[in-house]
Amino acid sequence: MEKIIITKIDAKEIIDNKGTPTVRVYVWVNNTLSGVADVPCGSSTGTYEAKKIRDGENRYRGKGVKKAIQNIRKIIFPQLHGKEVTRQREIDQIMIELDGTPDKGKLGANAILGVSLAVVRAAARMCNLPLYHYINANAHILPVPQCEMINGGLHAGNGLSFQEFSVMPVGAKSFSEAVEMLSNINQSLKRCLTNQYGKSSLSIGDDGALAPPIQKTEEAFEFLYRAVEKAGYQGLIYYAIDVAANYFYVKEEQKYFFEEKLISRKKLIDFYKDLTNHFPEIYSIEDPLFEEDFEGTALLSKELKKTKIIGDDLFVTNLGRLKKGIELNAAKGLIWKPDQIGTLSEALDVAYHAFFHKYEIIVSNRSSNTGDDILTDLCVALNAKVMKTGGISRNRNYNRLLEIEEELGEAASYAGGSLLDLPQEKLI
Repeated sequence: MEKIIITKIDAKEIIDNKGTPTVRVYVWVNNTLSGVADVPCGSSTGTYEAKKIRDGENRYRGKGVKKAIQNIRKIIFPQLHGKEVTRQREIDQIMIELDGTPDKGKLGANAILGVSLAVVRAAARMCNLPLYHYINANAHILPVPQCEMINGGLHAGNGLSFQEFSVMPVGAKSFSEAVEMLSNINQSLKRCLTNQYGKSSLSIGDDGALAPPIQKTEEAFEFLYRAVEKAGYQGLIYYAIDVAANYFYVKEEQKYFFEEKLISRKKLIDFYKDLTNHFPEIYSIEDPLFEEDFEGTALLSKELKKTKIIGDDLFVTNLGRLKKGIELNAAKGLIWKPDQIGTLSEALDVAYHAFFHKYEIIVSNRSSNTGDDILTDLCVALNAKVMKTGGISRNRNYNRLLEIEEELGEAASYAGGSLLDLPQEKLI
């Protein structure tokens, strides 16, 4: 059997959906272009994420990525030339060792991840398999989309402290029905907001959700509940919040500047308790406290029995930070973003460790993306129950998941109604 080896790797500078440069990587196998992947970025990033290399020159306000591209061409490719494209872990390990830093700050996580993802795409193509089945022959679960409906925080220009307010159509019978429900809820929400605030309330936030002139957290939920009711989906929807508390934490005061006033951690925890009592369908709260506050996150996880606490900036898809969280019982799940750690192999290690310890995995896109839908295949490969998809507008993830649902046919299983009680071992 002929070996399938890497014969060329190249990259180019492209722009993401915010007009900021990022990296696109091309991998040739046996002299045929076989894999292409783009690197996403986030507007709100954790301190401990792997570092993306930027040029720091006048071009693009210093955010060009030509240095990362040169690292791919001159350092990474010569070491991977002739390697079998299916040896993903070996390839990723070579790049990790070439970089030699704990945060991939030498070659750049954008350079390394771009190659890592393009390689796995090339390998899947050479094996004539869809990517999700190349990674996992038992891939069959379609995730519940955690769809942002209202943006706040860094993702919007309104007065909301929390960054994302999402709905989750757990009562749908299939992923395609879930998408229809989300579309109807979105239209219902637009009508509710227009009636209250006029058409100016329909501006779009960074993640593709609406960014109305709402000031209070409770008001955002009241609009969501009203939109769901008017769309006819009461009892079929759960809700989720991404707090992104890092961005209103005042380190010097060790307090949170929340809704125009400084409050203590205890006051914020009390707020979460009251909020979940008032809105009991809240399924999860992401990053409710400062990224270093493992102790407070553990306390909140204990206090909120029915609501899952999810770590994003807390864990940054990093195995060491996840192990610390598990040891301290901080959170009950994590946001999974391969670009936070920099290689596919490391990201998969984090996912499997989380599954083993019964931690929820929520696969998540970034607010700055290019339309590359590779994350959807990775989500299905993990059999993850939930995927954060941004808003329903400008969203290619749904279209790819609809394709996968059709490809799987009778084998497809929508996570939906079994979201809370599906045994974790069936997800691995």
